[in-house]
This record gives sequence, structure tokens and C-alpha cells, in this order.
Amino acid sequence: MPEARPFIGILLMLGAGLCFAALDATSKHLTQTFSVPMLVWARYTVHFVLMLIFLGPSMRARLIATQRPVALTARALMLVGTTGFAMAGISIMPLAESTALLFVTPLIVVMLASGLLKESVSAGRWIAVAAGFAGALLIARPGGALSTQGIILMSLAAGCYAIYQVQTRQMSLTESTVTMLFYTALVGTVAMSLATPLFWRGPMPDAWQGLGIASLGIYGGTGHLLMTRAFRHAPASALSPFIYVQLVWAILLGWLFYDHLPDLLSVAGIAVIAGSSLSIALSERFRPAGSAKDTDTAR
Repeated sequence: MPEARPFIGILLMLGAGLCFAALDATSKHLTQTFSVPMLVWARYTVHFVLMLIFLGPSMRARLIATQRPVALTARALMLVGTTGFAMAGISIMPLAESTALLFVTPLIVVMLASGLLKESVSAGRWIAVAAGFAGALLIARPGGALSTQGIILMSLAAGCYAIYQVQTRQMSLTESTVTMLFYTALVGTVAMSLATPLFWRGPMPDAWQGLGIASLGIYGGTGHLLMTRAFRHAPASALSPFIYVQLVWAILLGWLFYDHLPDLLSVAGIAVIAGSSLSIALSERFRPAGSAKDTDTAR
């Protein structure tokens, strides 16, 4: 067992959140010129190549060793859907509000776990779910400045992400974290290699744009790696509060690069969603031991 070093785990988790926020900020800029399918393809292809380079020589066939290839493929496609819908939503929505709407995922997971996994859900969790969706309504309120299309896209992203997390919960007891991560990169690369030619638009990228496009896979892959490493140094119950620092990163990057700050009602909604999701995450420490295993849960 790796030595428990909570401070290192917290730093790694903060770095992972920054990587995911940077991925969103970069994709928002690039979607003004390039098609979302092409950017999704780049995000997974670079991630796939990085895993082949750094893990392929040592792990070889163990990277794809599984008795559930169909289930892992279906799970990976849910994450591809998450990435595609989220990039499309972020392209027409502010970073902070988009990120907050994606963070309703834990609330949807509670409902799916109750219905599909037959998990017992306490009254406190149901209250947190209701409060979280009330926070989402504050952000996506009628008459607000946000795009209806963007809200729908981020809702679809959150739905795909929730299904992905439920599938992760089901498979994490029997599948290795690295194998699940590799399948997301492999399936994303293959699926988007088939789909991207059908949706290509825009010019060929120049050198700087190509570097920005490649950075999507670097941010995604590095974020997953940092998060996985973080869980080696500290338990999920200690790290879960710091997952939501990604919302702070999103607000900061949105202000620095897009000159946008959420209004007071949106800030209130973001705080309610973060608080509700955090209360659910912290309650995981009271689940029976062995009911789940830490794994990659970020896009």
C-alpha cells in the first residue's frame, strides 16, 4: 500500500481540477473555429497515444485484459458523449455556469443508484438532490441570460456522465482503473475517428492551433492521472471537497480569458449545487466497506 500522504493527495486533486478547467477553457476557444467532433477526436486520440507511450511498454496486453469488453465499451461511449455534449455546451455558455450544471451529475447518480442499483438512499440524500436541482434552476432560470440550447447540451452531458459513473460503480470491483481508463481512450479514439469525417468543418489548424488542439488530450490525460494518483495518497472522503475547487478554477479562467463573472443568482446556484453534491460525496464514508473502489470519475 502507498504511504498515506493527504497533503500530497490534496495537491494532486487541485491540479486535476485545474487540468479539467483548462481543458474546458481551451475547448471553448477552439470551438469558435473548429468542429466539436474534431476536438473530441483530438482529446481522446492524444490521450490514447500518451497511454501507449507511457504504459504500453510495461503493461502490454494487460492494458486491454478484461472479461467485460462490451460493458467497458458502452461505458467509454458514455464518457465520449459527456465530452461532446459538454464541449458543445461550453462553446455557447460561460465556463462557470457550464461547469456548475455538469456538477449536478452526483445528484443524478443518486437517483440512478436508487432505481437501477437498488441502493438505499437516505432522506438526507434526497434533500441534497432536491436542493441541488433547485441550485441548477437558479442558474438556468427562465428569463436568464443563458442559452436554452446550451442548458440542454449541458443537461445531456450530465446525464451521460451520471450513467458513466453508475457503470463505473458497477465495474470498479472487478476491473482495474488503468484498464478502464485505457478503454475510454481507445473507444473514444476509434469512435471519433469514424465520426469526425462526417462533421468536419473549418480550416486546417496552424502550428499554434494544432498545439492547442493537442493540449486537450494532455489536459484530459494528465487530469485523470493526477486524480488517480491522488486517491493513492488519501481516501475519497478526504479528497471529495477538493473536487469542487474545479468550480473556482472555472470562474477564474472565465474571468481571465473571457471577461465573464456569474451574476449573484448564478453564484448562489453554483454554491447550492457544490454544497449538495459535496454532502453526498462526504456521506460516502458511511457506506459499507468494499461497496465501491476509487476510480477515474472525471472527464
